[in-house]
Amino acid sequence: MKKRPFLAWFVSPSALIAFGIAASFLAIAQYSLRAHVPGALEPGGFTLDNFTTLWKAVYGRAFLNTVLLCFWTALFTLLIGYPLAYAMVRHPSARLRSALLLVSLTPLFLGEIVRTYSWIIVLGNRGFVNGMLMEIGLIDRPIDFMFTLGGVVIALVHFTLPIVVVMLAAALAHIDRNLEHAATSLGAGRVRVFFTVTLPLSIPGIVAATSTAFAWTFSAFATPQMIGGGQVQTISTLVYQVGFASFNFPLAASLSLVGLAFTVAVLALFNLGIRSLEKIGSH
Repeated sequence: MKKRPFLAWFVSPSALIAFGIAASFLAIAQYSLRAHVPGALEPGGFTLDNFTTLWKAVYGRAFLNTVLLCFWTALFTLLIGYPLAYAMVRHPSARLRSALLLVSLTPLFLGEIVRTYSWIIVLGNRGFVNGMLMEIGLIDRPIDFMFTLGGVVIALVHFTLPIVVVMLAAALAHIDRNLEHAATSLGAGRVRVFFTVTLPLSIPGIVAATSTAFAWTFSAFATPQMIGGGQVQTISTLVYQVGFASFNFPLAASLSLVGLAFTVAVLALFNLGIRSLEKIGSH
C-alpha cells in the first residue's frame, strides 16, 4: 500500500479535539463524584450525595423550565421556519429567495450577547413593543416580557431560527418535484399536493431540525440568564449559579452530567422518530 502521510494532517486535529473533549468529560465526571467542602475550591472525598441532591424541588423546576423552553422554541421555530424555507426553495423569484436567505441568516452574523441585548431593548417595559402597543392604544400598561418564560422563548426563537431554516430548506430542496407534478396530473390541487406529498417527504427534515433546535436551546445560557434575569431558572443558568456563585463545583458537575444524559435521551427518542417517519415518507 502507498503511504499517505497527508492523512495525518487531517486526522491529528480531530484526534486532539477528541482527546480534549474526553479529558474534559472525565474531569467533570470525577468532580461530580466528589464532596463539596464549603470555603474550599478543592473537592473532598468520593460521594453520591451530589446526585441525590438533584431531587430537590429547585432542580426539578429548572429541568421543567428547560424542557418547556426547548419545546416551545422548537415548535415556534418550526412554525416560522417552514414557510420561510419553503419560500426560499420554491419561490420563482431569485431575488426574493436571496432576500429570504439573507434575512434568515443575518442573526448568525451577530454575537449571542449582542442579540440578547437587542431583545432587552425591544421587550423592555419601555421598549419598542410596549411603546408601539401603548402608542396605538391596544394596552394601557406595559406587558411584562422581561423576566418571563415567554420573553425568553421569543429571544431563543430568534437565536435558533437560522439553523432550522437552513435544515428545512435542505430537506425541501431534495424532494423530487416530479412526484408533485405526478400528483397534480392526477387531479390533486396545490393544498392536497402539499399535505399528501411535500409535507410527508419533508418529515425527516422537520424531525432533524426540531431535534437540533431542542438540543441547541437546552444548552443556551446567555439568553435565559439575561432575558430571564434569574427568574427563569434553566439547567445552564443553575450550573453557572451553583458553580460560580456558590463555588460548589461537584454539584455543578453532577447537574451538567444529568443535563447531558437527558439531552442524549431526548435525541435518541428523536432518532427513533426519524426512522419511523422516514418509513412513512418513503411510502
